[in-house]
Amino acid sequence: MAFVALILAAVLAMIDQIIKYFVTIYLQPIGTVSVIDNLFKLTYVENRGVAFGMFSDMRWIFVAFTLILIIAIIIIMFAKQPKGTFLYICFALIIGGGIGNLIDRIFYGYVIDYLSISFFPPVCNFADYCITAGTVMLVIYVLFFSELLNSNSKKVKK
Repeated sequence: MAFVALILAAVLAMIDQIIKYFVTIYLQPIGTVSVIDNLFKLTYVENRGVAFGMFSDMRWIFVAFTLILIIAIIIIMFAKQPKGTFLYICFALIIGGGIGNLIDRIFYGYVIDYLSISFFPPVCNFADYCITAGTVMLVIYVLFFSELLNSNSKKVKK
């Protein structure tokens, strides 16, 4: 199952890079295109930081952190071999999104963002949404479906 998760992660990273290629070719010269008035725009942004552009120009720290996180998740997948497809989907989303943004940081020094929703101020990209979805799903898994928290509460009751 871990190999399937890595293949899915690679596909997600490729989708991210293909979208960013077209964004760079067609959107960068224009800057912004309104898709749904007052709700959704495509806006070309070169993000040199992390969420909300915080910690700008710390490129190699982000590269190192992302690599460590991806390697840690891969080690967990292969060493622990957790049960359940849901957990591997979480890992694939996080790894795929991480690799997509990692490629940008290494080759460009910034992450290409382009998705702008009016009620959520930062401009994001496909990889960001993969990471966010994977992380939220992972938290839900740990809180509600994992034996990790359940086994601790059982020990307390005894």
